[in-house]
Amino acid sequence: MKSVKLILGIAAAAFMTFGSTAIAQTKSNAHANAHKQLLASNASAKEQIRLIDQSAFIDLIDEPEPEIDIYTEGWNSKSVNPFNAASVPNSAVIDVTNYVIPHFGRITSNYGYRARFGRMHKGIDIGIKMNDTIRAAFDGKVRLTNYEARGYGNYVIIRHPNGLETVYGHLNKHLVKPDQVVKAGDPIGLGGSTGRSTGPHLHFETRYMGYAINPSAIFDFANHTTHTDTYTFSKQTYTQPRNFAPSKNEKTSNPYAVGEAKSVYTVKKGDTLSSIAKSYGISTTTLRKLNNLSASAPIKVGQSLKLK
Repeated sequence: MKSVKLILGIAAAAFMTFGSTAIAQTKSNAHANAHKQLLASNASAKEQIRLIDQSAFIDLIDEPEPEIDIYTEGWNSKSVNPFNAASVPNSAVIDVTNYVIPHFGRITSNYGYRARFGRMHKGIDIGIKMNDTIRAAFDGKVRLTNYEARGYGNYVIIRHPNGLETVYGHLNKHLVKPDQVVKAGDPIGLGGSTGRSTGPHLHFETRYMGYAINPSAIFDFANHTTHTDTYTFSKQTYTQPRNFAPSKNEKTSNPYAVGEAKSVYTVKKGDTLSSIAKSYGISTTTLRKLNNLSASAPIKVGQSLKLK
């Protein structure tokens, strides 16, 4: 009997020990699970914070990129034409508004082939007096100032946001430095006769990605203006001048023209100042000046506009 009680007592003790151990293990497991959940929660929170930070950073760097910087290709070149290896489009429309004629002198030598020298004259020559002020044709940044004894003499090259580069040669003195930002009409040099020159004059070039455009295709030097508000560069026609004088346009298919050159035009339905100016070979700026129109002034059907 005693042995049975002893066995029962041992069994009870064992059960109690096993039960308490099981309970302890259960508590321990529950605690471990809770701890794991807490760690997982913290990790998730940290991951969310990291993702939020990353997202914010991505938003920060994903802003629209600035416009292409035109002051890159060939910018540090000492060559008048730094675009030899450039891929030049067959045609491009160039905005030539907001201009200033570099000097008001008369043309003394035109663009074109010079038989006696056996070479192209890639600009036009404008007569000046010694030390006359020479001005920037458009807004831009000075790419190069240099001296060339057997050519341009003292010269300045300015690169413009419209894609053009302008060259000003035979200067007596530079008034600007490389990387200097200039506005149209700013003084950039004093005229002279340095380099390969027989007398005071300004050698003026207009280039598009290295192609020396005939300046008379862009500027009406006689009237100190541009022919139109835009110039369309073409590899086939860039050497050709443009002339909108009445004598050159008597025979025309222009729907706006009637008979010989008109001096007044009556606005029709659908007309814009730009379309009228383009049809008559003048700029909208000139058309506004002729008619005392402000930049925001509208035109009306039936309104008479002076054309010259």
